[in-house]
Amino acid sequence: MGLMKVSQLMGMDIFTDNAVPMGKVYDVIIDLQKGEIVRLTMEPISASSKEEAKKVFKERTVMYRSVKAVDRIILVSNTPISDVEEAAPEPTEQKPLPYSYKYRRSFGK
Repeated sequence: MGLMKVSQLMGMDIFTDNAVPMGKVYDVIIDLQKGEIVRLTMEPISASSKEEAKKVFKERTVMYRSVKAVDRIILVSNTPISDVEEAAPEPTEQKPLPYSYKYRRSFGK
């Protein structure tokens, strides 16, 4: 897909791979921990209830991993991709890697 700014995606037309128009990119949802795009939205996500928000997410957003090509338009796979809600994984308690310990051991030999 080459390099492109996220802002360049805004307003681009989204089509399925069998040429059915889906809408235009309204916003981009990014996973900041992974540094990657997760979803493209086709309208603002401003829902009054959790159920309404789920409906908007299901019907008016596209998983970015289903994007096949981005050029003048965005081409999305027509094959359904598991759309299980991808909540951020719970942070697991991890011990910091012992970089200084390894350094001292290898340096001291």
